Amino acid sequence: MDDAVQTRRREIATEHLLFKLMEYVEAHHPGLLDVLEASLDRLGDPADGGDKDDEAVRTIARRMIAGARREGG
Repeated sequence: MDDAVQTRRREIATEHLLFKLMEYVEAHHPGLLDVLEASLDRLGDPADGGDKDDEAVRTIARRMIAGARREGG
């Protein structure tokens, strides 16, 4: 199997499980998503090259949090 395909599939599975975990914890311990959202200013892209984009990484995280809020709410 192609490494890129395997990586994509792993990312899809990981994202799904993470969303479900976020929804579950938020439902049982409200405030998780607020804590995650408040931490985003410390999130960055570890790349060293020209494609480094901290804000793009934060945008993805914000979308994930917003999706968990919609699904869990």
